[in-house]
Amino acid sequence: MRQRSLIAITAALAAGALTLTACGSRDDNGGGSDSGNGDTTVVIGVDAPLTGDLSALGLGIKNSVDLATKIANKEKYVEGVTFKIEALDDQGQASVGQQNATKLVANKDVLGVVGPLNSSVGESMQKVFDSAKLVEVSPANTNPALTQGVNWQTKKERPYKSYFRTATTDAIQGPFAAQYVFNEAKKKKVFVIDDKKTYGAGLAATFTAEFKELGGQVVGTEHINPESKDFSAVATKVKNSGADVVYYGGEYPQAGPLSKQIKEAGAKIPLVGGDGIYSADFIKLSGAAGTGDLATSVGAPVESLPSAKEFVANYKAEGYKEAYEAYGGYSYDSAWAIIEAVKKVVEDNDGKLPDDARAKVVDAMQNVSFDGVTGKVSFDEFGDATNKQLTVYTVKGGDWATVKSGTFTG
Repeated sequence: MRQRSLIAITAALAAGALTLTACGSRDDNGGGSDSGNGDTTVVIGVDAPLTGDLSALGLGIKNSVDLATKIANKEKYVEGVTFKIEALDDQGQASVGQQNATKLVANKDVLGVVGPLNSSVGESMQKVFDSAKLVEVSPANTNPALTQGVNWQTKKERPYKSYFRTATTDAIQGPFAAQYVFNEAKKKKVFVIDDKKTYGAGLAATFTAEFKELGGQVVGTEHINPESKDFSAVATKVKNSGADVVYYGGEYPQAGPLSKQIKEAGAKIPLVGGDGIYSADFIKLSGAAGTGDLATSVGAPVESLPSAKEFVANYKAEGYKEAYEAYGGYSYDSAWAIIEAVKKVVEDNDGKLPDDARAKVVDAMQNVSFDGVTGKVSFDEFGDATNKQLTVYTVKGGDWATVKSGTFTG
């Protein structure tokens, strides 16, 4: 949660340049290995849902990190270093993500990890990475507790030193949406629904608190089963509640059918959600009923940013089958941040990787600062992104259209 003011400004999303520096030997604390051509191989791990309902977002994350490593190798940004990625599929499941974290820790060439997508998965991985002193930078986790502790609303306390993120948090995203819905969309009665998961429930809670404080009325609340596709019962409750807007905390595989069924029940009102529904797949799933629905997402549209033009062009040129989606730019910048941290570590150690490379990278990450494709990339004392920009989108003409970009401050 945050307080009041909303300052409309031009935002920034998308991708930065990825670079890494490392030369040296492999050791028990993490390091590079000989790639066979005389170069040191340094691996950036990737964890995301590469199959299943959320794979559209996950594959965009993977491809964007892959692009960064390819550009770094092509430009020989770090003499004597070859970058590779090791991408693992967490299927959007916390238990699988935890297993993947253990696998990445076991690969001594891995000096940093980009991911995951889901806050619940991130929660399951943090301790594994922190115990191994392996840095993790998420381009998409938004639950505030991951960086500020479970009591973040009253006492902020960073739980894990190795965890960072380039996406802003739901402490900002929820209130940002509430202010837009109440002040600008002029909606005063909301029905709040969530999927009971870490991301969805947390986002719905921060939206609700801000909406009520602004003077809005919550006329109903409901939880849905994310494994279901039949939401007719809750759709009827929405219709009977008199709500003029629905807020959904969750992701697009459920949000699309939910929006469609709410309209079919006779409630011709918009569904509003967070970055978890900001995907082309939401529009496919909601059909014509999705027209007028709203979503907030981190940063600004990639295509609108001068800083992102090179990223967009390079992504297209590489011929990836899948779109970079909402987190492509942030994934690219997350990888770039890891690379900048490694570069600093190597420069401070006479051009080679130290024995405790992983721990040194964690320390260096705290002071990383560069102009990325998403804007200025740096981290505060909790490991959160200093870039607090967000955008409101609406479904129009079968696509997402920008409504407003801004920064929430409080």
